[in-house]
Amino acid sequence: MSLWSSRRTRHYFVLVAVTTIGSTLLYNYGMATWENDPQPLFRSLGIVFQSFTTTGYGEDAGWSTPQMYILTIGLQLMGIGLILTAVDVFAVPWLRNTLAVTPPSAVPDLEDHVVICEYTSRGEAFIEDLESRGEQYVVIESDEETARTLHEDEYRVVYGDPESTTVLENAGIGRATAVVADSADDTNASIVLSAREANSDVQIVTLVEDHRLGEYHEIAGADEVLSPRQLLGESLAHRVPTAVTTAVDEGIEIGDDLELVELSIAEGSDLCGRTAAEVQPRERFVVDGIGAWIDGEFESPIPPGRELDAGMRLLVAGKPGRIETLRSEAMSTVQPFSAQHVLIAGYGEGGAAAGDALADTNTRVTVLDSADKDGVDIVGDARDPTAIRDAGIDDASAVIVTLDDDTTAVFATLVARDLNPSVDIIVRANDAENVQKLYRAGADYVQSLATVSGRMLASTVFEDEEVLAVDRQIDVVKLPAGRLAERTVVDADVRSRTGCTVLAAVRDGETITEFDPASFTFQEGDEVVLAGTDESVRSFEAQFLA
Repeated sequence: MSLWSSRRTRHYFVLVAVTTIGSTLLYNYGMATWENDPQPLFRSLGIVFQSFTTTGYGEDAGWSTPQMYILTIGLQLMGIGLILTAVDVFAVPWLRNTLAVTPPSAVPDLEDHVVICEYTSRGEAFIEDLESRGEQYVVIESDEETARTLHEDEYRVVYGDPESTTVLENAGIGRATAVVADSADDTNASIVLSAREANSDVQIVTLVEDHRLGEYHEIAGADEVLSPRQLLGESLAHRVPTAVTTAVDEGIEIGDDLELVELSIAEGSDLCGRTAAEVQPRERFVVDGIGAWIDGEFESPIPPGRELDAGMRLLVAGKPGRIETLRSEAMSTVQPFSAQHVLIAGYGEGGAAAGDALADTNTRVTVLDSADKDGVDIVGDARDPTAIRDAGIDDASAVIVTLDDDTTAVFATLVARDLNPSVDIIVRANDAENVQKLYRAGADYVQSLATVSGRMLASTVFEDEEVLAVDRQIDVVKLPAGRLAERTVVDADVRSRTGCTVLAAVRDGETITEFDPASFTFQEGDEVVLAGTDESVRSFEAQFLA
């Protein structure tokens, strides 16, 4: 909004007018009544302006009554106040606009980069992957304030409309390796059309909120259409123990004889209440204990003295048969075979996908949503204890929270945990920064939409990277060995330096899972299969690939 048309400016001029008129009439009255020296209004108006502008009083100075001195002191104070107010209304905004950093409108010096349209928390996770690998990128942002903030935070950004071919060309799309469209579904389709017009050969990847609209992105010219909400919704449903699905997640197969499994310690199981040193996973089960989630944080390796509490999740790797032996001891000796009740709070794309995934089991599902639409059983607010009770929280075995706002999800988690302390609460966080907050609110399992989206983008855009499990809390990825070539895992000290665990080597297309980390030397062209947090994988990329 223009400074001269703003509400503050109008209010200031009204204040000046009212103050000037009132002061003129009062001064004119004082001179006639108290000083016995009547004068025209225009002369009183001139004296008031002299006072307001602090230029003096001229021939009127030197009054004989205290009333006039008090009046003129008040006029001087009002003048100072009006001047200070004018500085705040006019000078400060002008200086702010004049000195503000202007976001760039073009990046002429970038090549082989990724163009990201526009900035979101999902894109932020992908940008972190790009920076860890030393890859170039530019963000096209249509909101000027956001673009300015990004520029001040040293992101490479171009301010403009990503649907414009001119803006895309200013972002160097002709020299780019890929374009990522991360806006509203209809806007993304328009971005694809413009990007394909500006560069017919560039790889175009879109993120879609409603997977049913993905085919229109492909019609527009997108090479890949990713639907992280649907994938994450299905993944959250798989975290729910039912009489048909096991009490642990499906493993990730690495080669023919190695499986990476995330399993939960069940109440009443043979492992519950024992320390990691007592369990001895390598000695007793011949599996590697990669790490464990403790209070929402992944710790690797598992502290030997750490007691394995009910609900704690372990990440282990080993041969499938050995994993099954450990799996059986981690499960409760008493398994429920009656139909369980699962409450889904939030029936958008993710909630619907979770419901579809549970439909093939004997699980009874109740859907709670604020909107009355097909598939919703209870219409209400997930933060309302009455609505949660009406949905059946008392007899629910699990609650899946897939709400679009993390603040609402936090409060819904607090309410669900208070109403049923024993229920399993599984939550989708939209922003990665809210994951720990949701754990503190009482969630048992939290996965970030931004993290999943970033992994999907990295696996799609980077030809040399394959993410083996995009929907898990742990990142399992196949990367080039890079500067690990001509070295061993022990010599490179990979785990201590990065926090990653090397699970396998890939040489000439063959996955090698059994090797001595102290003697096996990686060669040029080898690939490495890693497991770790997203931060530790980025650390590996920064130290061995960037």
